[in-house]
Amino acid sequence: MWIGWIEFDVLLGDVHSLKGKRAVIRPIMAELRRTTEASVAEVGEQDLHRRTVIGLGVVSSAPDRVTETLDRAERLVADRPEVTLLSTRRGLHRSDD
Repeated sequence: MWIGWIEFDVLLGDVHSLKGKRAVIRPIMAELRRTTEASVAEVGEQDLHRRTVIGLGVVSSAPDRVTETLDRAERLVADRPEVTLLSTRRGLHRSDD
């Protein structure tokens, strides 16, 4: 079994409240879930209005499938015009590592 994860450090656009932040990141997280069938959550910077860290995790029997899913998720976040993707971190591990 292969386990992959990716974290997106994201700068939000014109957001002035946590409610506004949720309005921006919820559709992004929903699209990530729908298009990748992976687990997605806000995993950092919850108390800041204009920053967030979104994490995505995926499990597969093949490492190529995991890498493809992580790449697709990264393109999806990078292509969103309402946010700026500042950085990503990712990992890929076998279950017996």
